[in-house]
Amino acid sequence: SYPLVLKMPEGSFSKGVFKVANRDELVAKLTELFEFSALVLAQEYMYTEYDWRVGVLNGRAIYACRYLMARNHWQIYNHDAKRFFSGGFETLPTFELPKVVLDAALKACKTVGKGLYGVDVKEHQGKAYVLEVNDNPSIDHKVEDAYLGDELYMIIMDEFKQRLEARGRG
Repeated sequence: SYPLVLKMPEGSFSKGVFKVANRDELVAKLTELFEFSALVLAQEYMYTEYDWRVGVLNGRAIYACRYLMARNHWQIYNHDAKRFFSGGFETLPTFELPKVVLDAALKACKTVGKGLYGVDVKEHQGKAYVLEVNDNPSIDHKVEDAYLGDELYMIIMDEFKQRLEARGRG
């Protein structure tokens, strides 16, 4: 059923992501996208006021953000807007995440590995839907680190330090 969201795998920050309202739009957009990519992902469109981003390192949630949708738009970034390009964000302690969102993010990462991931999740009608697991998540100053500050970077560096030391002993 429509609308659908189409994603190019190499897209990021709402670029390469499109919403189609019907079959004619779907065929036209797929024809266009397959000129540039061998793969296009499709998912059900689900409106929410924000998406969750859960930072996961070695199977543990280390940060949580709500990325708000851009004003009068269905994505967190509106690249066509002259003003209000981004919807903003709210950074929270991970213990304030809804359990269903936290569980979905951790489960998704468990299938991928023990690295550093940014998991995008929508919460809709009491259920969590994983949109994607980013294996190279952006961690921006005063955004993802707004709650923990420098401690977030210390957690990440400590994990990688332990891995390097273990590799040296191995």
